[in-house]
Formats: sequence, C-alpha cells, structure tokens
Amino acid sequence: MFFLHPVLLGISFTGSLAYALYLGGKKILRFLLLFLLPMMVVLSLVNPLFNHRGVTILTYIRDNPITWESIYYGMVTGLMLGAVILWFSCYNQVMTSDKFIYLFGRLIPSLSLIFSMVLRFVPRFQEQYKVILQAQKSLGREVEGGSLPNRIRRGIKVTSMMLTWSLENAIDTADSMKARGYGLPGRTAFSTYRLDGRDRRMLVVLLVMGGMLALGVVNQLYRIQYFPSIKVPEAHPLTWMFFLAYGVLCYLPLIVSGLEEYKWKLLQSKI
Repeated sequence: MFFLHPVLLGISFTGSLAYALYLGGKKILRFLLLFLLPMMVVLSLVNPLFNHRGVTILTYIRDNPITWESIYYGMVTGLMLGAVILWFSCYNQVMTSDKFIYLFGRLIPSLSLIFSMVLRFVPRFQEQYKVILQAQKSLGREVEGGSLPNRIRRGIKVTSMMLTWSLENAIDTADSMKARGYGLPGRTAFSTYRLDGRDRRMLVVLLVMGGMLALGVVNQLYRIQYFPSIKVPEAHPLTWMFFLAYGVLCYLPLIVSGLEEYKWKLLQSKI
C-alpha cells in the first residue's frame, strides 16, 4: 500500500496471486477473472477521466485532457488495490481465530478476543442465515416469493432474527470466556504452537529482509514521480537488493507452504 513503484507492485501482485491460487485453487481463479481483473481495468480507465494532471496529453474528451501520466497512475493504483485484496484473501484463509488469540491473547486479551470473534463472525453469520432462510421457507414464508410488501416484511423479520442471534452469540461467548478466567493475570492457556528452531530461523530471515527494506526506505529507493511527468530514480546496487528483499518477503509464504507440502508427500511415499 505504501510502495507505488511498479516493480514492487508487480512483485507483490504476482506473489499474492500465486499464494492465493495455492490456497484457494479454482475458487480464487474464478474470483480473479470475474471480479478482480475487471475491477482493476475499470479503475485504470476511470482514473484518467477525473485526474487530468500530467504533461503528456494524448487526447481530449469534452475539453478535458487525457494524459499518459494519469493512465499510468490508474494502472498502478489498480495493481496496488488488486494486490491488497489478494493478500487479505490469503490472510483470511491462513489466520484463524486460535492463531490470533495465541499471538495477542496475553498482550491485549480483550481486543484479541474481539478480533477472533470478528474473524469467525462472517462464516457463522452466513451459515445461520441459510438455516433461518430454510426454516422460513419450510413455514411457507419465503423471502424471495410473494408481493413486494410481503418480501420486505419477511426480509426485515429475518434481519431481526439474525441481529438477535448475533447479540446472543456474542454475549454467550463473552460469558463463557469470562467463566474460564480469560484475561486474568497469571492465567495459563494450552496451545499447540511452540517457538522452535524453524521459527527462529524464519524470524532471522524476516529481520534480515526487513532490515534491507528499511535501508531502501531510508535511501528512498522506492520513490517514483508520476506527476507532472514520470521520473524513475537512477538504478543503484542497493535498488536490486531492495527488490530482492521485497520479493523474498512476498514469495516466502508460498515457498514455506510448498516445501512443507513436498516434505509431507515425500514422507507419505516412504510409508
């Protein structure tokens, strides 16, 4: 989100796309073709209609100049937005509520509980919504059928049921965690996660790559000017180190997951 350099955005987009396809498969591919790519194209085309900055004028639309710089900036913005959406889709599949509580349960117990509830809320809300719709349908109260006033009335009733269920579920969860002593000083908790040698080695890699990125940020190697004209800073040996560190960070989840899957299949073949 902070690096608008096209090379960095290309690395981020391809890395997030590869990992999202690894996690989601055909579902992510369908999402990419039907939603993400069209959204990026529309954003690239719409930006020049409202942003007329730039010195390279290509044409005029109703006396408004269409500049190459605004088109290029729209393409970069669309690429950035696509990468952010893909990274968040990966996060939703990898970061479960138990992992979040393990990381932040002792530091910010109340806030981590709220975040974990939010992460679980959307899928549970969808499941409960289907259950209520099916129950209403079995009673002859379909939301989709009937006149418009009846559909509005039934839709409001279903919404009221969902809100009631959501509030009751949140209260039950809070009371349950309070009864277990969640957040009390000195409370211990069981977890299947442990900091082992692999985690320490990965932490070293992340710190080294993060340090290289910080060095690049201090030297402003990622900066690029789009308006009034496009100006790219001169290539520097540190620039390639900066790109390499960023690429390692973006592709690291895919590399780790791929190696783990390869080791697992290798062990299965020996059984």
